[in-house]
Amino acid sequence: MSNTSAPASVAVTQERKVVTAIPGPKSQEMHKRRAEVVPPGVGAALPVYIENAYGSIVQDVDGNQFIDFATGIGVTTIGHANDAVVAAVAEAAAHFTHVCFTVTPYEGYVKVAELLAKHTPGNHAKRTMLCNSGAEAVENAVKIARKYTRKNGVAVLDHAYHGRTNLTMSMNFKNAPYATGFGPTAPSIFRAPSSYPYRDGLTGAEAAKRTITYLEKIVGAEDLAVVFAEPIQGEGGFIVPADGYLPAIQEWCTKNNVVFVADEVQAGMARTGAYFASEGFGFVPDLVTIAKGVGGGMPIAAVTGRAEIMDASHPGGLGGTFGGNPVSCAAAIAIFSEIEKDNLLDEAKRVEKTLGGGLKKLQEKYPVIGEVRGKGAMLAIELVQPGTKDPNAEAVTKIVAFGAQHGLLLLSAGTYGNVLRFLPSVKTSDALLEDALGVLDEALASL
Repeated sequence: MSNTSAPASVAVTQERKVVTAIPGPKSQEMHKRRAEVVPPGVGAALPVYIENAYGSIVQDVDGNQFIDFATGIGVTTIGHANDAVVAAVAEAAAHFTHVCFTVTPYEGYVKVAELLAKHTPGNHAKRTMLCNSGAEAVENAVKIARKYTRKNGVAVLDHAYHGRTNLTMSMNFKNAPYATGFGPTAPSIFRAPSSYPYRDGLTGAEAAKRTITYLEKIVGAEDLAVVFAEPIQGEGGFIVPADGYLPAIQEWCTKNNVVFVADEVQAGMARTGAYFASEGFGFVPDLVTIAKGVGGGMPIAAVTGRAEIMDASHPGGLGGTFGGNPVSCAAAIAIFSEIEKDNLLDEAKRVEKTLGGGLKKLQEKYPVIGEVRGKGAMLAIELVQPGTKDPNAEAVTKIVAFGAQHGLLLLSAGTYGNVLRFLPSVKTSDALLEDALGVLDEALASL
């Protein structure tokens, strides 16, 4: 790290800048050190080593600056090193860094729970437990649903992604690479067909009928505790379900004493232009799993849901040493404040207008783009062989590499590896969005 005492806000200008080969010499040297002590199973999408990050730009040790369309996989939704979040973290750390909420509690945990009760969908009484990661939130949601219903089965959807722990990797649609060689996987997991309008051509009602038929005829509601759905599927390729699909699944779950969980780990916390993506689909989940953007880079996650469901667990059945760490809680409280103060829900819609509009123009120009989809600052393009819907993963790989060489940090996604997903901060300026679109234009032209 540099010895400079200047804060990141001073060191990182909001501009794309490439001054060395990518990765540069200092990053290459650090990558050699990494190989000696870090196993290859911990991947590196782009081995440039970051020294500073602020706003919508990450700066590596060689001085290269990248427009960040990854945001730590959807974490720094309101920008890197947000001044209010940094100040809140510093103040909290000066008081105490840890005592464990289940030993001696503190107000920050309670305040986060109050904010989540206010901003998650529905006006019913709610409870929240805090934990450390999205996968941990999903695991706890399973526990809570099983305790409440006294049933065992867990249903997930095609193209779903829920994590890398033993249970959550068992819930993922793709076995490879998340579960390859790590078995045996967890039992009582059932995979139901989902809604993928670009590929299945079904209306929401038709797709829901197909899902419900599977749940009734193949799984059986009698021992089904919970159904999980990402309102917009993340790793699966930012798949937006057809209108009416999710409300129909929720209605079926309610009638059959099945808990319906909205996995909002990636789509939640202002990213789609609402606090939670569920709001845009007209349904109220029983439980919501939350992580990533809620902490702005600090590790914190949550399960928030109906009081009668959350209260089913016995004292001591929920918790963990670091769950709801006081410093992470301070960051989360600041995130909520910043969303309100800076009207960031509308900013996400601005990103959709600028970036989404630009992507649709590129689609008109390049037939390799089969579909532009998403909401707010959670957008994607699915790449195909021109004239068909055959997945074109090779094009995605080339565009990600082109972006890296030209100062644009991109992520791939999709069951078939043929989706480019865009997760910029909701505060990314139109100028940076237009600059990124220019890089994408050049990348597409180079195919």
